[in-house]
This record gives sequence, structure tokens and C-alpha cells, in this order.
Amino acid sequence: MSKAVKKIVIVGGGSAGWLTAGIIAGDNLVDDNLGIEITLVESPHITPIGVGEGTWPSMRGTLSKMGINENEFLLACDASFKQGSQFIGWQHGGDEHYYHPFTLPSAYNEINLAQHWHPFREQINFASAVCFQSHLCERGLAPKQISTAEYDCHANYGYHLDAGKFSQFLQEHCIKKLGVKHITDHVTQVNSTETGDISSLTTEKHGDINGDLFIDCTGASSLLLGKHFGIKVVCKKSVLFNDTAIALHLPYPKSDSPIVSHTRSTAQTAGWIWDIGLPSRRGVGHTYSSAHTSDEQAEITLRNYIAADVGEKSAELIAVKKININPGHREKFWHKNCIAIGMSAGFIEPLEASTLALIELSAKMISEQLPANRTTMDIVAKRFNEKFLHRWQQTIDFLKLHYVLSKRTDSDYWLDNRELATVPNSLQEQLELWRYQTPYHYDTTHTQALFPSASYQYILYGMGFITEQGKVTKREDQSALAEKLFTENMQRTKKLLSVLPSNRELLAKVEQYGFPKI
Repeated sequence: MSKAVKKIVIVGGGSAGWLTAGIIAGDNLVDDNLGIEITLVESPHITPIGVGEGTWPSMRGTLSKMGINENEFLLACDASFKQGSQFIGWQHGGDEHYYHPFTLPSAYNEINLAQHWHPFREQINFASAVCFQSHLCERGLAPKQISTAEYDCHANYGYHLDAGKFSQFLQEHCIKKLGVKHITDHVTQVNSTETGDISSLTTEKHGDINGDLFIDCTGASSLLLGKHFGIKVVCKKSVLFNDTAIALHLPYPKSDSPIVSHTRSTAQTAGWIWDIGLPSRRGVGHTYSSAHTSDEQAEITLRNYIAADVGEKSAELIAVKKININPGHREKFWHKNCIAIGMSAGFIEPLEASTLALIELSAKMISEQLPANRTTMDIVAKRFNEKFLHRWQQTIDFLKLHYVLSKRTDSDYWLDNRELATVPNSLQEQLELWRYQTPYHYDTTHTQALFPSASYQYILYGMGFITEQGKVTKREDQSALAEKLFTENMQRTKKLLSVLPSNRELLAKVEQYGFPKI
């Protein structure tokens, strides 16, 4: 039990496996004698699904800490800048839309502007009043200039990227720069100790691979935590109905076509369509509930969506890929000396692109809290499970919020989503509270919340939710500050609109010149 944890074995590649390897290796000394040893075992028989083409701003810090040059990353991964999400037709089913930007409302830690905006909600939408970023998205502008240092910005941003190219890029970086060992082989058996821990993995060509800590990144099959240990999935289909997705790659009509700087999420009668812009193509997909529509009708809906850009004939010729979703997460994520990350831990749906963020957060906690020995491992595992059970529940609540606030009545899908029995009690409590007070810092009961209170503000007030000013506080002195911040936001918006390049213009300059080093 006092044996030092030195050998970490990651099973499965893809974005989950290589991000995990890179984050742990970027934080810890990887050396056979003095530090830890990280081995990633990847089956040659399994092709990664390649979902998760959108990241959160946290990815910038993750890549920087791994020692990755942003210029090289952008070019190698066919990546572009993402500044948030746009939701179209979610409220009434028409052309109405709102934004969930990545940048916080002005002076968010000093003042809650939401309560000062409320009296003027009929005159200006929330995101535009408190933040400049939705205006940048409307114009397709980039979040920075070519003179801005890598990973720095004028507007907070994440990325859109090609998931397949991303995992390949991470693989090369981890092997060449971070000392991660790579074994391409098929795992045929999982071997246990007398205490039930995993002692080693038997492979077809490389024999037994020993380890002290095993990380399951084998996707939905969950070879270690699911199949070997039998940790079940907690199904959440009764809350979030979408259980199927179909996706395609859509070419641009011209090589210099604009690149949208946000994810477009367009509501449909039985789900929604995502649309993200990469430099070389768009990634478009329809996620839907099989209980509310057929696969055939869902494909028709998706092809009708892209036909508006490429025409009906071309739309019929583009191949689609079907992805089955079992919305839910494992009962726990760390059992014995095994941890599940990525789809091995669970998957809900692609709304708000939480997949890669959860991978990042899981790997970061493992890296920081890496047990010194087997004795302390159970303590860390308990805390890990508690934290990530809460994070998964918060993800479910936050995604469900988008559906609960809809006023659509055109299909059973939207009506069923508003049935009280499908809304978690934790979300019901929050909605009751928000009727009388705007979300703010103390709404979050745990540290390092997955979705900050500002995100709830953007969704609530973007969807037309009204908070009655149920209490009177001594904040008259803040009215002048609020008015000043609203004015400064408009001024900053005008300035940024005048100086920032388009997404495609900036990416072209990155290819030609590159960002300066930090």
C-alpha cells in the first residue's frame, strides 16, 4: 500500500487519451528513474469517433502549459477561433437568436449588471448590453490581432478544430517533447491483484504492461472501468432526450469564404443542428431524440439545412456519419486504481461543447492530486468522484436549462422537455430562486464551477426569462457605476469593431507571420 505511484498506463488514444497524457506529462517530471513513467496503449483496430470539435477558453492555458506553440497548433489542427455560441430558434422557433459569449459581463467581480439591465430589457438584449463579444461574433471578427502574443487576446476565446488532426498533433508532441511512451497494440486481458486492483494489461504483441495507475480512455466501450470493473452508466435520457447524432463535413463555396467565430446551434422540431467553421470546411451535425423523430426524417432535416448553402443536389451527395449516444455518466469515475476520462466516463450531448472541457478538468485534477502511493489513492479517488459527480450534474442542469426556457409549442419534443418530471430538482430550485434574484457568485455551491453564474445569466436572459426585483438592496450607489460600464462597453465595442480582422484574415496572417511569443 505504501508503494510509490510511478507507472501510469493510459488505455486508448484520441483526444481523451492524448490530452490526458499531455496534461499529466506537462505538469510532472517524466523520467524512468527520478519521475513518473507514462505509457499510452492504443489499439490499431479502433478508429476514434472524432467528436468534440469545439473547446472552451481553458484549452489555451492547457496547450500553453504543455509547451505547445499556438501557431503550430492552429495550422496543424485546421483550427479557428471560437468566441462562444449562438442559439437560433430556441425560444419561439423563428429566426430569433441570442449569444452565450466567452467573455464575462463588464466588471463581473465588482458588480452584477444583470439587475441594472433589467429595467431596459426591452431596449437592448442582455449580451449586447454587458459585453462586446456578441457584436464581434455578428461581424465574424477574430478575438485578437496578429500583433497580439500567442494565447493572449482582446476577447476571450477557445477553438474550433479537427478532432482527428488534434489527437494526431497531441500524439506527436507528447512522444517527442514530453517523454510519453506509445504502444500500438490490442489489449486482450486485464489482470488483477489479490486486492482487486489492476496489476497489468496483456497485449497481443507486447506481452504484459504493468502499472500503478490505469486511466481508461477507451470511449463508450470503457474497457477498464465499465467492462472489467462493472461500473454502470447512470442513464439521463429521461432528462436530456437526444440519443442520436448524424454529422457531415461541408466544404466552403470559395477558399476565402468567411469563417464564423462562434458555434451556431439551430433548434429543430426534435433536436438541434450544430454548425462550426474551420479554415478548410464546416462541421455540421444534427443531434436529436429517436423517440420524437425517425433517422430518415432527421437526415432530411440536416440535408435541408445545408441545402440552403450548397443546393439540394449537392446536399444529397454529402456523406453523413451516424453516432449513437447513451446520455449519462458512470456511477463513479475512479474505482480502485482505475480512472475513466472522456466517453469512458460518460457523454450527454454536444450542446455547449463540454466534452473536451471535462477531459481537461479530469486530467488536471489527476495531475495535481497524483497520489504519492496506494494508501493516499483512495482519499484522492473519493474527492475526485465527489467533484465530478457534481460537475456532471451541473452539466446536465445547465444543458436542460436551454430546453426548459423554450416557449416552442410546435412539437412534442419541446413540450416534453418542459414537463416538470423531466427537470432535475436542483434546476427547479434554481429557477424558483432566479424569479426573484439574478444569478451571481454565491449561486455556485462548489469551487471551480464548470459553468459560472455569468453563463446562467446569458442563457436565462437570452431566452427572455424575467427576474422580478424581489428585494431592495443598498445599491443605489452602484447605479452610476452600472451606467458608466454600459457606456464603456459600447465604446469598447466600437473600438474593437474598427481594429479587429476577420477570422479568416487573422488565420491567413498566422500562416504567414505567426503570433509573437508571450
